This record gives sequence, C-alpha cells and structure tokens, in this order.
Amino acid sequence: MSQHDRGTGHDPHSLPLADYDELPLPALESRIRPLGPAEVRELLDHERRHARRTGAVEVLKARLGQLKSGSEPSSGDPSAPRPGAGHHRGGSPVSPATSSAPGSPPPHGTPDQPGRPKGNRA
Repeated sequence: MSQHDRGTGHDPHSLPLADYDELPLPALESRIRPLGPAEVRELLDHERRHARRTGAVEVLKARLGQLKSGSEPSSGDPSAPRPGAGHHRGGSPVSPATSSAPGSPPPHGTPDQPGRPKGNRA
C-alpha cells in the first residue's frame, strides 16, 4: 500500500475497477458503463483523494449525473481487457499502398541533395 493509501485506509485493489489508476480516459469512459451509482461515486471519491485528474473527475461526474437522471448501467464486464491492451501488432500501419506520393525536396535541399544559391540557378 502506498503512503497515499495509508492515510485514508483505502486499498486501491478494492475499487470497482481493479486497474482504475492505470486506465486512460477513453478506456475509463467505456469501463464505467456497467457500474452503478455507488461504484461510480467510490471511484470519484478515490480520484479526488489521490490523482485529481481533471478529465477523470469530469468523466465520473458526468456518468454519475447520467445515472441520477435515470440512465441504467449498460451491460458489460468491468474486468474485461482494456482497449488496446491485448493484441499489439507493432510496426508501422503504413504500407506502400497507403503512403503518400513522394514530394519535391525543400528549396534549401536535403542532407543528400544540397540546395543551390539563388544566383547559380540554371
């Protein structure tokens, strides 16, 4: 347990989302959908006591507001793998078919093709 957690007596592993502290905002938005108001409130309290990430606080407050307004938790599994956490292809997604056409070198030249001064243009 970190020093932050000792002061509050709160175990981050007991949160409704076990890996909450590592979730990026886009994943947080989708992963809180199946949670009820009490669980979202617990995450909001944890965020306010610890990291205080403005974006995360706003996402949690918005979801809590939706739930208070009558929205129901959607189906889903909060323990499902995070988006992008599983399969990682690696490498560049650009292929010869999707790359842009070669362009002209800049007027000042490139390391392998130095530019010419204006007075010596042919």
